[in-house]
Amino acid sequence: MNSQTPPALLELAVQSLLRDQALAIPALEDLPRELFPPLLTEALAQGHSEILKAMVQVWPLPCLSLGSLMERGHLDILASALDALDLLLAQKARPRGWKLQVLDLREGPQHHCGVWCAATARPSLPEVRGKRLREKTGQRMEAQQPLRVFIDVSLKDGTLDECETYVLLWALQRKDSLHLCCHKLNIFTKSIHIMKKVLETLDLSCIQVVEVHCGWELCTLAAFAPYLGQMRNLRKLLLCNIYMSAPVSVEEEECLITQFTLQLLYLNRLQELSVDEPIFLGGRLDQMLRSLQSRLHRLTLTNCPLSASDLEHLSCWTSTSQLKHLDLRCTKLTNLSPEPLRLLLERVAATLETLDLEDCELEDPQLQALLPALSRCTQIRTFNFYGNHFSIAVLKDLLRHTARLSQLNAERYPAPLESYDAWGALCPRSSSVGWRAQAHPRALEHSEHWTPASNEARKRSTPPQADLLGLASNTDAARNPITDNHHCNAGAQRNHLDSRSQDDSTPISSSHLRNPDADDQHRS
Repeated sequence: MNSQTPPALLELAVQSLLRDQALAIPALEDLPRELFPPLLTEALAQGHSEILKAMVQVWPLPCLSLGSLMERGHLDILASALDALDLLLAQKARPRGWKLQVLDLREGPQHHCGVWCAATARPSLPEVRGKRLREKTGQRMEAQQPLRVFIDVSLKDGTLDECETYVLLWALQRKDSLHLCCHKLNIFTKSIHIMKKVLETLDLSCIQVVEVHCGWELCTLAAFAPYLGQMRNLRKLLLCNIYMSAPVSVEEEECLITQFTLQLLYLNRLQELSVDEPIFLGGRLDQMLRSLQSRLHRLTLTNCPLSASDLEHLSCWTSTSQLKHLDLRCTKLTNLSPEPLRLLLERVAATLETLDLEDCELEDPQLQALLPALSRCTQIRTFNFYGNHFSIAVLKDLLRHTARLSQLNAERYPAPLESYDAWGALCPRSSSVGWRAQAHPRALEHSEHWTPASNEARKRSTPPQADLLGLASNTDAARNPITDNHHCNAGAQRNHLDSRSQDDSTPISSSHLRNPDADDQHRS
């Protein structure tokens, strides 16, 4: 007996239509609209350009997604679909059954499934009444609205992707009858000439995400800034490695920075700002923060040469008053006062969800100053203190201060300094390794590998992560350490982690957790 599930009736109908396209194409206008999305998906998968072209002309839903054609590079089929749209756009009056409002050419299933499901759902009574009202009072206005075309653009050195190039040229030639909307702009080129050619064809007010994935000279950023200022609906901006290849005067450098920061005044909807290696921001962070008119949800400043005044300004401006995510990885804070950071944590205590201070080279006094403020961050879910220099006593204080943070579910710590010998090697039977802890549904991540040449090197270098079991033993907040972001179920059983030699590279997992009583019997 065949155990395979037989095809659904909808699937059989789609297969039947694709087998006999001569009969299917004339019957498209009479098909139920629920059949169109699966029929389109199968037609795209099998490369049936003729039925695709016919479906575009009678598409009964507000949105048509052809992003998979862009993803697979099927230029010939994409051209057929756009030719079918040309026939409709060329008509002075749209057909009676015209429903199409959006042509979505973005890649990924997230850009069509939800739209199709919503479009094929049965309308509620208020929706039906609203539709009838629009038909009576606004039919002419609706017919005049241009077709919106959504696309994500990636700018690279050399030529654009052939499908992207085709769509951009097609849209540019029909700009009176359609509206080209780019939601996400990925930039992999340093050539401002290439950027200008494409940006001048787009409606910049539609762009919501800009990600620059290559290093730019400061002059390139300044040349890009006027286009950035026109992106009034921008939600996310990512920049990396802004540098200067040749020395310039202080006045010229200040002028270039001002060209960038002035355009930030127009980004009233910006929520995420990420800047990696912003050499130009050293001593000028306040200039950028005061230009931001919106309240950021995420601020990322990695590998950033912050000065004492920069750190002070972090907590002064409205733009950082409601942060949910703060990331300062690889930003050296060793010689800076922790007071500004403490004030910032107090200010965002009601909203902060993630805090990442990895490789900031913090030491005991700085962490101790931050602990009271950290304990008030009631919404925090994750924090990361990898790559810092803390003693066992201070790490115990950290666990005690965060014991009542009910939302906290993932924590990352460095190895305590006492875990290493005079040569910076992890002691295989150090008293700081192998402590016992009560099981708790939180994740701690760590590693046991770090071998600097000496104690002085250890103080200057980024320490590795080591097992912190038992730092909070005898407290209600003791955690059960596990790795790779796997979480352990809560329970009352106490566990023990075998101490391992420093050469063991196997990551710690639940298989290393054993019953302490059985452990004692095994040793005896």
